[in-house]
Amino acid sequence: MNLKIATFLAAWLTIASTFVYAQSSLTLSGKVIAVDGKALAGAAVYLNRAADSVLIKTALADAAGNYLFENLKKGDYKLSITMVGYPSYKSALIRLDQDKILPVIALQQGGTMLKEVSVTSQRPLVEHQIDRTVVNVDALISNAGATAMDVLEKSPGVFVDQNGAISLKGKSGVQIFIDGKPTYLSGTDLENYLRSLSASSIDQVELMPNPPAKYDAAGTGGVINIRTKKSKIKGFNGGINLSLMQGVYTRTNNSFNFNYRNNKINLFGNLAFSSGNGYSDLNINRHFLNTDGSVTSNFVQNSFIRRTPKNYNTKIGLDYYASDKTTLGIGLTGMIIFGNFRTHSASKLSDATNTLDSTIIANNNERRNFKNGGINLNYRHQYDKSGRELTADMDYLTYRTNNNQLFNNISYLPDGSITNNDILTGHLPGNIQIYSAKADYTHPLNNGLKLAAGVKTSYTKTDNIADYFSTIDNITTPDYDKTNHFIYKEQINAGYININKDWKRFAIQIGLRFENTTSDGHQLGNVQKPDSVFKRNYNGLFPTVYLQYKLDTAGHQTIGLNYGRRIDRPSYNSLNPFLSPLDKFTYYAGNPFLKPSYTNKVELSHTWKNITTTFSYSKTKDDVNETIEIVDGIYYSRPGNLGHYTDKGVDVDATFDPAKWLNFHLFASLHNLHTVSDFYTGGLNTQGIYCFIQPVWQFKLPKDWTIQLDGYYRSKLTNAQFTIGSRKRINTAISKKLSPSTTIKLVLNDLFKTDINNGMINNLANTRADFRNVVDTRSGVISLSYRFGKTIAGQRKHDTNGAESEKSRVGN
Repeated sequence: MNLKIATFLAAWLTIASTFVYAQSSLTLSGKVIAVDGKALAGAAVYLNRAADSVLIKTALADAAGNYLFENLKKGDYKLSITMVGYPSYKSALIRLDQDKILPVIALQQGGTMLKEVSVTSQRPLVEHQIDRTVVNVDALISNAGATAMDVLEKSPGVFVDQNGAISLKGKSGVQIFIDGKPTYLSGTDLENYLRSLSASSIDQVELMPNPPAKYDAAGTGGVINIRTKKSKIKGFNGGINLSLMQGVYTRTNNSFNFNYRNNKINLFGNLAFSSGNGYSDLNINRHFLNTDGSVTSNFVQNSFIRRTPKNYNTKIGLDYYASDKTTLGIGLTGMIIFGNFRTHSASKLSDATNTLDSTIIANNNERRNFKNGGINLNYRHQYDKSGRELTADMDYLTYRTNNNQLFNNISYLPDGSITNNDILTGHLPGNIQIYSAKADYTHPLNNGLKLAAGVKTSYTKTDNIADYFSTIDNITTPDYDKTNHFIYKEQINAGYININKDWKRFAIQIGLRFENTTSDGHQLGNVQKPDSVFKRNYNGLFPTVYLQYKLDTAGHQTIGLNYGRRIDRPSYNSLNPFLSPLDKFTYYAGNPFLKPSYTNKVELSHTWKNITTTFSYSKTKDDVNETIEIVDGIYYSRPGNLGHYTDKGVDVDATFDPAKWLNFHLFASLHNLHTVSDFYTGGLNTQGIYCFIQPVWQFKLPKDWTIQLDGYYRSKLTNAQFTIGSRKRINTAISKKLSPSTTIKLVLNDLFKTDINNGMINNLANTRADFRNVVDTRSGVISLSYRFGKTIAGQRKHDTNGAESEKSRVGN
């Protein structure tokens, strides 16, 4: 680390020792003992909202019997305590309007000895906080047997397009985090990873269109943080989730999680395996035009793509409780994805009268091998029970890819005679290494004011090689037009300050983040292509503001206002300028001239009981988006900066309970998207309005049966160069709780097989193009979940680490 960076970090660490990260303001604490005065270490303490009995937090009494709930909002609560060998305890209503210490609670020994403790309080599907929306994954039973990608598709305001790209409330450039750390993946690699992560291992999804200053500023579309399940229980506890999915093809998704806590040691882990088996039936039509708009020739292609990946995920960690206030931790993560991706394509070329000119049959195969490993060292020290705390993380992550491609194209005349037979092979090894370190300090001040500050530095190096060889008439030669070697290095240094305070009816949170980025790209070239290099250094300030006001003392009506500024840096591989073939007629190319894009976003919300309405406006400069250019009949897809992108919209999120046995949740949005930019074909000026509706019905029947009906509809969408057709689907699910530890679920997805991608590509030079892609969306799932051990919770678990944005930029 050079002197400049060391000075930067030292300055920010000085600030960090004074300021703190702000969250909610109030604490509730107490002590539980036996009537003989013995502290009941390990007693499970549950905090429920008084109005609807929704479980808010859980805690585990420490060795002295003390328990503590932090970051609570003002309101009415109820407390319950369970302990094996003692009767359950339920409190009267607790009104919390300031930090409160409850009287000591004494339990009489002699209660029923329970093999299991079951908490029946159900969390709502969606919870709204001042800076995020939280989705409780298990509240949607159709998530059984699903993947993380499926969970995101069913989350309010989240949409996944035909290429696996994720948008939040209509805005792309979303950063995906797992347990507070970035995935460092993008494009196909991110899609494959999310489809390998079992929904059964996910606890919550946090949606943050305007994330607070503690989060990296990367991601103009905001941040989606996926929080995995973590058992925090004394003894040995865990769970097994098994699922089998049958569509056109059979696939499976299974996971096992465990936790062992004994004295000062807490060992935890999650192991998952999934076997993918899917297809895409893709039709692409390209019609080449004269200047007067008449057709000169046609290109019609059908591709049937089979994907059979195998995915292994593991996460193992160890926490050492050096004292009641100090914890040291280590976490290890690993992922392996491998499999075949086979494509059979038939491309027909015809003249203006649709008379066949030639047919090209392609049989392409790609063998993918993706490996990831990571280590996290973390430290946490709580100075006192007021919330003053210091945390630190150091991370190292590595990603290795080794893909082998074979493209075999045979050209036929209309009479069936062969005119050409060529083979293109590619070997694409890649290596990404990421080093990261961060520190966060929190410090509550007087009168409920909380301050926070932190620093972070990260260094990334990518090394990607693509070796291509062309075989024609049994003669193989290097294809230097596609062969390349690209090295990219990047360092980001950052610091932030955050402050918040809650009054009786007004709450405020303000943050400011500074980031410095230095990057260096080197395209090594070959005998036909010269070397090329680029260097960049830029700084940015990223403010965030959250305001919330209660219109009545009961808090039934609130008004919220938030503002944030974000940055979207290009993914690492998107800066690589050389070509990568998708087939003989379509190529992906990087863009070394990509600039980071910046977004300013403001949201105004109103909440009445369980109905939240949000008006939003965002404007992005140099928006990074996919662009399509056609040259001599060949399509080139590459990322580009589009001048100005504006998103204006209104969203409604509502929950209703018409009866004790019926719950209805609805998310609906109406957005206007407008893009203005210079383009290959001149000016690009597109605008369109789309709506999105996502209802969920849940019917709670006697004897622990639950039935669910959900789905969505999205109207036609115009965004930049693309017009995407409407999409819709209906799902149904049924769940039966066989015992406190065992649940079985049956899910039917896309009952009427209406979830089909189709659209048009606009602004092409003398070309009209459209596509239609059918995938294996209609399926049945049977899932079995089994929990073992005592289901009591509350121990400290480290969720975040120092790497908080770089992961989401690995891949294409």
